[in-house]
Amino acid sequence: MRIVFAGTPEFAKVALARLHGAGVEIALVMSQPDRPAGRGMKLQASPVKQFALDHGMAVAQPRSLKLDGKYPEDAAAAQDTLRAVQADAMVVAAYGLILPAWTLALPRLGCINIHASLLPRWRGAAPIHRAIEAGDTDTGVTIMQMDAGLDTGDMLLVQALPISAQDHTGSLHDKLAELGGALMVEALQRLGQGALPRTPQPAEGVSYAAKIDKAEAALDWLAPAAWLERRIRAFQPAPGASAVIQGQALKIWRASVWPHQDAAPGTVLAASAQGVDVATGQGVLRLHRLQKAGGKPLEAGEFLRGFALQVGLQFEPKAAA
Repeated sequence: MRIVFAGTPEFAKVALARLHGAGVEIALVMSQPDRPAGRGMKLQASPVKQFALDHGMAVAQPRSLKLDGKYPEDAAAAQDTLRAVQADAMVVAAYGLILPAWTLALPRLGCINIHASLLPRWRGAAPIHRAIEAGDTDTGVTIMQMDAGLDTGDMLLVQALPISAQDHTGSLHDKLAELGGALMVEALQRLGQGALPRTPQPAEGVSYAAKIDKAEAALDWLAPAAWLERRIRAFQPAPGASAVIQGQALKIWRASVWPHQDAAPGTVLAASAQGVDVATGQGVLRLHRLQKAGGKPLEAGEFLRGFALQVGLQFEPKAAA
């Protein structure tokens, strides 16, 4: 099986490494252009590009694949390159560029996507975040035959994975990345043997995982504690849940839900090594791990030694992200 691999972040790099380790012939790796990052804002290669270069793979980084788009010269060059490669399939994992019709039709076996949800639930950009935020008890990976829609293609392989009460987006991301890589290896092996049937997605149960907006990370104390706790996990490691008290911005990294106490939402009810208890619209949110601006994340007891949070103080109703 001769493939082109298209992906950009760490999630995709894990899959690329699994395919490489399985001996899949990777004729070309496509990744988004280098982006400025870090304090110096120097151009940095994506995790996928860096892995490809480290293992001697050819790399292409078009700014667009749309022949009638903003960068038609990039798209035309990519089209020529892909035709010359003559791959059997294109494997796509969190690539970040829209694949136009000519791309989907070019490989003999089409384009095959690793999607981190149990489709048709959580189509779209942020399926891991949204599954945790919604309180889903399980998620998984769908290997999908891509079509022109947004994650609407036929399913080739599906495997579920439980979401634990301790999972945050970072931990669940790592589990799903490993599962996605393993499933894609299996999918290519079975496709090569002509033994992988396609199953249309159900019409029922469709939901969309909208891209995360940084403004969403602001905690609204009028909301139920259970929902806020899930948001804290959903937005870890990025963008990080935020709260403001006495004009000072904090990040909240871990919390738990406790029974309701009669107090105005946002009121600090207790502050000790066990945590900082804050009243919400329904129940109490106990903050276990906090971070002040310019500091590092600390457990509650250590945090309170350097940041006074007295009983009766009030968090602002809606924090700035």
